[in-house]
Amino acid sequence: MNAAVTQISPTPRPAPDSAPSLRLRGLRKAYADVVAVDGLDLEVARGECFGLLGPNGAGKTTTIEICEGLTAPDAGSVELLGLTWQTGAKELRQRIGIQLQETQFPEKLKVVEVLRLFRSFFRRGIAMEEAIRIAQLEEKRNARVGSLSGGQKQRLAMACALVSDPELLFLDEPTTGLDPQARRHLWDLVDGLKQAGRTIILTTHYMEEAERLCDRVAILDHGKIIALGTPQQLIASVGGEHIVEFAVSGHVSGDGHVDTGALTAIPGVQSHRVDASIHQLSVSELHIAVPRIIAALGEQGLHLSELRTHSASLDDVFVRLTGRNLRDE
Repeated sequence: MNAAVTQISPTPRPAPDSAPSLRLRGLRKAYADVVAVDGLDLEVARGECFGLLGPNGAGKTTTIEICEGLTAPDAGSVELLGLTWQTGAKELRQRIGIQLQETQFPEKLKVVEVLRLFRSFFRRGIAMEEAIRIAQLEEKRNARVGSLSGGQKQRLAMACALVSDPELLFLDEPTTGLDPQARRHLWDLVDGLKQAGRTIILTTHYMEEAERLCDRVAILDHGKIIALGTPQQLIASVGGEHIVEFAVSGHVSGDGHVDTGALTAIPGVQSHRVDASIHQLSVSELHIAVPRIIAALGEQGLHLSELRTHSASLDDVFVRLTGRNLRDE
């Protein structure tokens, strides 16, 4: 799949090496009393897959819609491929690709008819049959849109975004609502586009998706960037390689109180927090820390009702920064 995708543009049209594909300065957008985007500054380099993460209402979609020219900002500037929407809108529409959160195609049209229509909008691009092959829709080329599964419709939307052979591609939560297999098919497609040197701006709620696909990510909350870096850098900022989660069912005194000082004093334990009665410890050496944590709880007369561990993730980064899960509404 990846090797096939890399053939879609043997000679992409590069911008100057020094120019980022996307540059935002002081971007701001408010709806009545709600500030959706609050003074955003951001640059995305050529050939980078950049992720915008955050809960619903964080400002991701508004930011993307401003970049795509669908929404006008209240203040600030947007530059794409060295152009602005004020002076280069016609050229930009020929050079970027967009996949929205949800795309509604006429259900009576066939896949091949939808792609033929979208291809007609652009001066140059890839052949329609190539778009069908990239999206793995060969067997559905003559199927009507209404008969496609959710994953197939998303792949069709991706194909429509690619028919112009874009230099810059916007993907706004492209895998939301898909089953795991369909999601991974789209991951393969995006991974191939990365290898072909495309610049991709991706919004997602799925941390595994961001960690796998993105070179860098920005975490947004209340319209502001609260963390920026590679997934590995942000995960390292949690302070430990692993997360230990546990709950206690009782205490010899009956109050269930946990002496957190005794836990954070254990070598390798970096931090502690409680979320809905679940204690979370960030630790650096799991095999050493876990036995000592269990022993410390036993010394306090506490009984474990739950115990689980996982590697630190971007979701843990967000919880650490905001006290909320990334997928909170």
